[in-house]
Amino acid sequence: MTVFEGKVAIVTGASSGIGRATAELLAERGATVVCAARREGEIAALAEEIASAGGNASFIRTDVADAGDVEAMVAHAVQTHGRLDIAVNNAGIGAEVYQIIDTPDDWWDRVQNVNLRGNFLCLKHQARAMLAAGNGGAIVNVGSVNSFLGCPGAAAYCVSKAGQIALTSSASAELASQGIRVNLVCPGVTDTPLHHEIKSNLGTEAFEGMKAQTHQRRFGDPLEIARAIAFLCSDEASFVTGTSLTADGGFHLTL
Repeated sequence: MTVFEGKVAIVTGASSGIGRATAELLAERGATVVCAARREGEIAALAEEIASAGGNASFIRTDVADAGDVEAMVAHAVQTHGRLDIAVNNAGIGAEVYQIIDTPDDWWDRVQNVNLRGNFLCLKHQARAMLAAGNGGAIVNVGSVNSFLGCPGAAAYCVSKAGQIALTSSASAELASQGIRVNLVCPGVTDTPLHHEIKSNLGTEAFEGMKAQTHQRRFGDPLEIARAIAFLCSDEASFVTGTSLTADGGFHLTL
C-alpha cells in the first residue's frame, strides 16, 4: 500500500509507543518520514530500521517545548526532503500522579509546555511551511480520552489534553479553506511506555480496573492508534477536519 507515495511527514514523539508505530506505518505506506523526539539515539535507530525495511526516513532531535527546536524540525523536513505534507503531533508527557492540592507548580508548567504549548508551536511552524508551499496538507494532533474526561491525580495532563480540542478546531477553522485539514485523535489506554509508567505510579489494581471499563475488555495496541492517525492523514478523510476521533475501545462510554 503506497497511499502516501511522494509525501513527506513529520512525526513527533517518534522514539516509542504511538509515535514510533505511526512513523513505521506511514513509511510502510510510502511516506518519507522525519522522526522527531528528544531521545536522539532511539530516533536515529528508528530511521535506520525504516531505511533497512525499504522506506525513507531521517531524524532530528526535537524538544517540542522549545520554539527553536520546532522551527529547526520543520526546516529540516523542507530542506532535506523538499516539502511537508503530513504532520503528526504526538509528543507528550504526563505519567506523574498528583492530587490537585499536591501538584507541584513546576510539574503543572512542564506538562502544559510540552503537551499544549508544544502542540501549538508545532502547528504554527508546520502550517507556515504548508501554506508557503501551497500544496495543502494534513495535521493530526494526538490527544487522549482525557481530552474530555477528567481523572483523579491527573489534572495537569487532562487540562493540557482538553486544550488540544480547542486548538485543533481553531486551527481547522483557519486553515481548512486553504487546503490544510487539522484533526485530533484521542486514544484510550494503550500499551505504551507512558502507560506502563502510569501503571507503576497509579498501582496495578487501579490501572487494570480500567480494562473492565473498556467495551472490548482490553487495552489498545500502538498500531491500532497509528491506523486511525493514518486514516486522518489520507485522502480517504478528505472531508474530515476539526474533529476529535476517539480510539479507546469504548472506554469513554462507560464513565
